[in-house]
Formats: sequence, C-alpha cells, structure tokens
Amino acid sequence: MTAATPLHCASPSAWVDCVIERFDQFLLDHAAAEKKAAGMALSMLSHYPDRARLVTAMSELAAEEMVHFREVVKLIQERGLQLAADEKDPYVNEVRSWIRQGSKEYLLDRLLTGAVIEARGAERFKLIADALSSGSVRRFYQSLARSEARHYELFLDLAAEYFPSETVESRWQELLAAESHCIQTLPIRAALH
Repeated sequence: MTAATPLHCASPSAWVDCVIERFDQFLLDHAAAEKKAAGMALSMLSHYPDRARLVTAMSELAAEEMVHFREVVKLIQERGLQLAADEKDPYVNEVRSWIRQGSKEYLLDRLLTGAVIEARGAERFKLIADALSSGSVRRFYQSLARSEARHYELFLDLAAEYFPSETVESRWQELLAAESHCIQTLPIRAALH
C-alpha cells in the first residue's frame, strides 16, 4: 500500500473487474452504503450530544453523505434503474462486530471502525475512478475518493481529541490488521465492501 492510505492491503484486482462488469448492481449497493453512512453519523451525534465537536462533525458528515446518496440516485435513474431494498453488508457487519461494549472503548471503537470503513471506501472509489473511462462518472468517483479520505482522517482526528494518542494508535493498528484479514477472506461482490 502507498503512504496515502493507512490500509495494510490493497483490494484485489478481481474486485475492480467484478464492479466494472456489474456496474448497475454496484450502483444500487453504493446508494445503500451512502444512506447507511449518513444514518451512522446521525446515530453518533445522537449518542454523544454532550460532545460539541463530534456533534458538529457528524451533522456535517451526514449532510455530505446524503448529497452523495442523491448523486448516486441520479446515476441510478439515468440508467433506468430503481433503488432496491437495503441488504446486509458482510464487510461492515464484520468490522462493526469489533466494537467493544465498554463505555470508553465503545466511543473509541466506533470512531476507529468508522475510519477503517471510510479508508477502504477511499481506496475503492479511487480504483473505480481509475478503471472508468473519462467523463462525469469518473470525475464523480475521483471526488468521492477524496471525500472518503477526508472522512477517515476526521474520524482519526476525533479519536485523538477524546483519547490518548498511544491508545488510539495501538487500537487503530489492531483494527487495520483485522480489516486486512477481513478484506482478504470475504467473497468478492459488486459492492462497495
């Protein structure tokens, strides 16, 4: 992996091939992922109303994710498709299963698992953009890759605000190692994760 990403392993090239071959299916999953990301941000600010910076950051994140959702819906409709019912995301479910339930650990792990998911999204949106021919869809995915990178950095920054740096770094590396194993063992799907 490059210095631009914290991930311990790259997505397999077979994943990119699968997405490009089944791009319509990917778009439907992508829309659901954006909607779920907005919901996660709203859940975070609702759970921690006493943390002003987190509330502000998560309200802005939720709004941005809904803008992304709207843009993906436009692409879906332009292709003559319609939204489908949300499906469970095996990757996100696995990553979220690593969240510890203790009061302090819970916030740290929610922030860091959010960072992991956003970092993988940044990497994958860039891969998609690189695989698409030039045009507005490619530019859209390039923009999304930059947004997701900002989002994972935001989650890390919030973790650093609320927890000691050694605690954050140690848990971050644990989660990145677990994520690397996860991404290498889950089946490849025409889905963001």
